Formats: sequence, C-alpha cells, structure tokens
Amino acid sequence: MDAHLRDLRYFVAVAEELSFTKAAAERLFISQPALSKQIRQLESVLRVRLFDRDRRTVALTKAGEALLPRARKLLAQWEETRRAVTGAARETTLTVGFQTRPGRGLIPGVTARMVGWKLLFRQVSWRDATAGLASSEVDVAIAWLPVPDDGRLAWRVVATEERWVALPAGHRLASRADVALADLTDEPFIALPAAAGPLRGFWLAADERGTAPRVVAEAETAEETFEAVASGLGVALLAAGNAEIYRRDDVVFRPVRDLSPSSLAVVWRTDDTRPAIRTFVEACFRCLCANTG
Repeated sequence: MDAHLRDLRYFVAVAEELSFTKAAAERLFISQPALSKQIRQLESVLRVRLFDRDRRTVALTKAGEALLPRARKLLAQWEETRRAVTGAARETTLTVGFQTRPGRGLIPGVTARMVGWKLLFRQVSWRDATAGLASSEVDVAIAWLPVPDDGRLAWRVVATEERWVALPAGHRLASRADVALADLTDEPFIALPAAAGPLRGFWLAADERGTAPRVVAEAETAEETFEAVASGLGVALLAAGNAEIYRRDDVVFRPVRDLSPSSLAVVWRTDDTRPAIRTFVEACFRCLCANTG
C-alpha cells in the first residue's frame, strides 16, 4: 500500500512543530487522536518508526530525518503540479460577467463559436461599475456603456439599441405607441445605485432632460428594477432588446422616441492580453451581426 499525500502533509506538520498537539490544533485542524492514527498508518506503510515520543517530547528518528526533506519535496512538486493543472483548465475557461441578461442569442451563438472553451456566466450587481472586471471576478463582461474610462478597461460595441421605458401596467402612458422624454419629466424613476457611476446617469437620461430626475428608489439588479416598476413605485429606462427578455404581464414597455441609443459592449481589462479574450470579443461581434443581418 502506498502512502497518501495527506499522510506526508501530516508528518511534515508534526516534524516541524515537534508536537502532535500543536500540529493538530494550529496547522491541521484535526483532533490529536486522528493525527496520531494517521502517523501510525504512515509508519506501518513504511515499516519504520518516524518519531521517538514520550509524554513530554517528540523527536525525529533517523528514518524521520531521512523522510522529512523528501516529503517536503514531494508536497512541493504536487503543489506545483496542481497549479499547472488548474492553470491549464483556466486557459480553457472564461467567466463572463453581465448585469442584464445577455439574451439576443448571444449565449448559444457565442458558445457555438468558442469550440473547446467552457463559458461560465455570472450576474454582477449594478453596484460594480466594472461588471466584475476590476475585482477579477470575471474575465470579460457583456455590459452597457458607459463603463469607467480610467485606462483599465477596453471595450468593443457589439449592438446599438433604442432606449425604451418600463411602465406599470395601467400607467397613463401605457396606451401610447411611444412616448417622448418630456412625457416622463414628472415621473418617479427607479435608478441604479450611485456606485454604478456614469451608467446611473445614462439610464436616467440625466444629460438629455431639462430637469433633474425624481429618483424614488434604487435597484441593484434588473429583476429588482422591474419588480419596483410592477409595484407602481416608478418607471425605468431600458434597452429595446431587454423589453423582450424581461417581458411580463404587469409591466409595459414603450419606445422613447427622442433619446439617443444605448450601446452594448464586450468589455475586458486592458492588461489581459490572452488570445481567448479577443476570440470571445470577435465571437460576440459576429454573433450579433449575424442575428441583425
């Protein structure tokens, strides 16, 4: 029977601490009887005694002294191997951040183009203006512009869509085919959190209205936004494509005819030069071009 790496790890901890009690409690977080059992098992496999011990002291035997540097080397080699294997797996996996559901056929379309790659999709709160990129929570993001323009992020626009408004069912404007921004001047708005930065202002049309918007609530996700709208708390702007993605019976979506359009982009860190990032960006661009062409 071969020794397990776990047993070697336990042996090294005891050898370095020269105390079963300390090794068990402070380094291995197991009970002392369990540790003693594993060391006895290792001694049985090797058919040697590794420690001389009495009630007060623990000392390495000659066999223990011979094993210690080799056990350290084996553990170090395994850790290096583990990192290499994990790194190789990471090279074929991309974590994609989003704050509203990508929809638009992006996930199946891009997945089909990224043969050999595993794509993990992770929703990020509006509170993170970088959609998870700054913290490295994600590798790349599908996000609405603007994003922080401080040199740390790069992006490519993959779709341009009109801005619409979400209204509670039964709202006075719900019967219209479209609305003007002026029609929304006095409406209470559901806003993104202040931490969303310039994106909050964009989805309030802050630069295009004559007066400051009346914000009555903040929402950290699109789902929270539409729940607030459905409850009659206020209205909210959204991209035209999201009207279909988030369609529900208690919310009405209408175009706002005099607003500039919104831009959906693939965003990545400028210092991330991996070819996979460029491949993903190109896959998104080609997918949306195919869907709109």
